[in-house]
Amino acid sequence: MNVDLSHSGMAWIPGGTFMMGSDNHYAEEAPAHRVRVDGFWMDVFTVTNGDFRRFVTETGYLTLAERPANPDDYPDARPEMLVPSSTMFKRPAGPVDMSNHYNWWVYVPGTSWRHPRGPASSISKLMDHPVVHIAYEDAEAYAQWVGKEMPTEAEWEFAARGGLDGAEFVWGDELTPGGKHMANTFQGEFPTRNTREDGFEYTAPVGSFPANGYGLHDMAGNVWQWTADWYQEHPKIDSPCCTASNPRGATHDEMFDPLQPHAHIPRKVTKGGSHLCAPSYCRRYRPAARMAQPIDTSISHLGFRCIVRCK
Repeated sequence: MNVDLSHSGMAWIPGGTFMMGSDNHYAEEAPAHRVRVDGFWMDVFTVTNGDFRRFVTETGYLTLAERPANPDDYPDARPEMLVPSSTMFKRPAGPVDMSNHYNWWVYVPGTSWRHPRGPASSISKLMDHPVVHIAYEDAEAYAQWVGKEMPTEAEWEFAARGGLDGAEFVWGDELTPGGKHMANTFQGEFPTRNTREDGFEYTAPVGSFPANGYGLHDMAGNVWQWTADWYQEHPKIDSPCCTASNPRGATHDEMFDPLQPHAHIPRKVTKGGSHLCAPSYCRRYRPAARMAQPIDTSISHLGFRCIVRCK
């Protein structure tokens, strides 16, 4: 294990009390409730391709997307779905049924963190971009190797707010203050036309946009980020009227996604939105926003960052 005790490349998050969630947007963000977290260190940037390559070079680690799936875990899967693969965004050629996300998500054999935009692609010119196609166990393996941990949802959201408790975005209450884009998101008509007004169509190099009040970059947009918490509805949090101290989310057995109540793959909370979040479709580039992500799923707009808790 390559333990880093210097906190190099990390920012100190002082801890405190804040209003977690939101009553003004998507149902899964409600109810807003008071939470207190202790101070911790957090990576200034999401883990990059360069960072992850050093981990793989030293350990020989193979990500979930680079391994064939176990057919016993997916008894109904077609054989071609069990080969090493990952999920990619594919822009439709024209208007599509927006209720079916398979119109823009495709499962592509040979796609992985090494080949993030398909099997013929490379990371050779993307070393400072966030690593993607990372399943939860891959993120946790990297965190353990570097001597860090995965943040809880509460820790992540507190850090993302940067001291602006109650603000709509990690930088304030306007999406584009003074016409300036503050994060890598989707402009245009999702999913068919990205006007790239922010300068990017896919991921951006980490740090391409201003840091928040705690010195953290890309806490909105660019890539979604894993947290350690099993997904649960906010209404199931004990005593939402009172201040919860360092909540750790659901247990594995309590994990529940109301949008897919019969799904058998457990889900973790992801935060932050991505370069595919658009006002016309998905306003999840806000600190209160959250998504349930199956732990066995890697995808082209999902990465992570780590923390160090004070002992």
